[in-house]
Parts: sequence; C-alpha cells; structure tokens
Amino acid sequence: MPGQEIDAGVLERGGVRLVVDGPRATITLDRPDVLNAQTPSTWEALRAIGENLGPDVRVVVVRGSGRAFSAGLDKSMFTDSSGVIALLQSSPDEADAMIASYQEGFRWLRDPSRVTIAAVQGHAIGAGFQLALACDFRVLATDALLCMAEPSLGLVPDLGGTLPLVRLVGYSRAAEICVTTRRVPADEALRIGLANSVVPVEELSSAVDALVDQVLKPLPGAVSETLALIASAASGVSDSEQLALERAAQLRRLQELAALAGR
Repeated sequence: MPGQEIDAGVLERGGVRLVVDGPRATITLDRPDVLNAQTPSTWEALRAIGENLGPDVRVVVVRGSGRAFSAGLDKSMFTDSSGVIALLQSSPDEADAMIASYQEGFRWLRDPSRVTIAAVQGHAIGAGFQLALACDFRVLATDALLCMAEPSLGLVPDLGGTLPLVRLVGYSRAAEICVTTRRVPADEALRIGLANSVVPVEELSSAVDALVDQVLKPLPGAVSETLALIASAASGVSDSEQLALERAAQLRRLQELAALAGR
C-alpha cells in the first residue's frame, strides 16, 4: 500500500524537507539561519512524515541543513503562545496530550519496520540530541557536539531521549550527561557508544550513503525482525522470553522464504 500524500504546508511550517527516493527517505531540518532550532510545528511535520511514509521506504536518514544538526528548542518556544506558554495555560490533561503529540514526531523513528540513521554535523542540542537518539544509528562528523540542555532551562528531556540514552551509555553516564548539561564531542561520543562512527565533515554524506547501501542489502523482513529482537533484548526481557521471541521470528522468516521460493 503506497504512503499517503503529506501536506506540503505542514512540512513548510515545520521547516522540514522530505525527499523519498525508492527505499530511502531523507528528512532535512531546513532552518539553517537558526541552526535548525525546533518548534511544535517541527514535531507536527515529523509526526506527519511518520504517519504517511509508504511501506516501501526501508531506510530513513535524518539530517540538518547547513552547519548544524539542530540547536534544540527555538527561542520562540518561550515567548510564543503555541510553545511553553500554551502548556502553562492548559489543564494538566491538555498539557499531557500536547506533549504526547510532540513525542510522536520522535517515537516512530524507533519502529523496527525501517532503519533510521541520524547524520549529525555540528550542534545536536536538547531536542536535536533527542532526535538523534531516536534513530537506530548515529553517524557523526568530527565537529559534532551533543548536549542534553533541558535541565539548564529548568526543564526535563521529554521527547523520548532518556530511554535510548540510558540504554546506550548506562545510568551513571546518562545521568552525568543530563545533569551537567555538558557538551559531548564526537570522539567521546564514539568511545562511549553514542555514535556508530565519526567521519570528517566533508565525508559525512558519503559515509551515510555507504551505510544506507549496507542496510538495504538484507531482505526487509530479516532487518525489521532483527531490529525488533534487539529492541526486546534491550528492554530487559528474561532469557526465556527472548529465546521464545527469537524462535517465533525465525519461524516467520522461514515461512516467508519458503513462500518466496515457491513463486
């Protein structure tokens, strides 16, 4: 079933570009004048993409335009009526629903139905860091700087970034990164497991292209089933539960392979 048409106005308001080329979709945060700072409109655009991408898209690359991935929350979030003010003026239930809708712009990137790759150059701050964390893989340029800045603003990370951060680097290091709000350079990110690879700035695009090519080699079902198994293992299921999930997944793969052979 093909994907639904995405409202161009939603993408434009969010400062987001989408290019779909066969099995690859590239999402670009396209507000380089403000280092791709994010607003609720950005999250609405990301959510719309996740809801409407066609099933033939197997890999999603997320990148920023210009010299930064994303500098985090736009300053307007603290003055505009659609940002923090809107949350403060809403009832607790309404504010909860608003934040949940923002989170949907990030959550779908962790769906095992496709592989997601963050191509990070320059700043990935706050919401930008959480967007990179939402992806399966992170390829960093040597100038990348990662930072969970929300506590320095009196806020908390609420776009889904805390869980993958802890899974990647462990509780103590995740707590230190968040509470100190320090900036993590690319070489450290690679050393502690936040990055899959670090490449020179001028090689970022080609490195991501090469990774996409590798990801597209296995059969789609094998990739999505494997991602689901890895996610379940990371969630802390018991050994017996994980073994049962592996058996079930393998049986589904064997059935599909047999069906393909019978064509």
